[in-house]
Amino acid sequence: MIWTVPPLWQDSACWILGGGTSVPKQFGVPQQVIQKVYAGSLFPAVYSDYLAPIHNAHVIGINNAYQVGTWIDILFFGDSHWHLLHQRKLAMWPGLKVCCDQKFANRPIKKMEGIKFLERDKDHRQGITTNPSKVSWNANSGAAAISLAYHLGVKKIYLLGFDMTMDARAEYSHWHGSHLPPGKKRKDLPPFSKHMKGFSKIAEDARELGVEIFLIGKDSAIETLPKVFLKDVL
Repeated sequence: MIWTVPPLWQDSACWILGGGTSVPKQFGVPQQVIQKVYAGSLFPAVYSDYLAPIHNAHVIGINNAYQVGTWIDILFFGDSHWHLLHQRKLAMWPGLKVCCDQKFANRPIKKMEGIKFLERDKDHRQGITTNPSKVSWNANSGAAAISLAYHLGVKKIYLLGFDMTMDARAEYSHWHGSHLPPGKKRKDLPPFSKHMKGFSKIAEDARELGVEIFLIGKDSAIETLPKVFLKDVL
């Protein structure tokens, strides 16, 4: 069943918490704590207290971001393989859950586990779609969530962890470690170049729709959106 997004956050601001390794660093998480999260000896919830400055903001978390805390308002994902890995824990997470994976399109309501489904807009694949029952996929969940934020009515969006680069040691692409099942490793580099293709159109659509979008931090490889420091917007 397709969901139509209501304007719950009309004329406000929101944060989209992506997976880039810059997130814990920007909030001052000690490197030894970050390494323990990578190693699996600490859960991502350890980051929660460090992210306290945005606890009372509107926040959309992408993929593993739900593990940080229940103060995140909405969990968004677009990958059914990711969902299979997190299905059990996600079913117990109390926030609003939204996806755009086509495999959810025809599921009966009783099997949706409280997950709202939005279609991927085939007529507006890149950028920000204005159809409140769809998202522009842009080849990644973080960029697709920008359409969700727009449907919710926000006028200002802050993008956290949209790095599109590996960490300084070239070991990790996400603050929570790999998305892959335990024991598996990527044979190729993360598809950052594919993920970035939609951001020129996102910037163009944002200007036309009157939405301000900012990248938090200066390390993102995305060059089509303005970058600001975290301390300047908190």
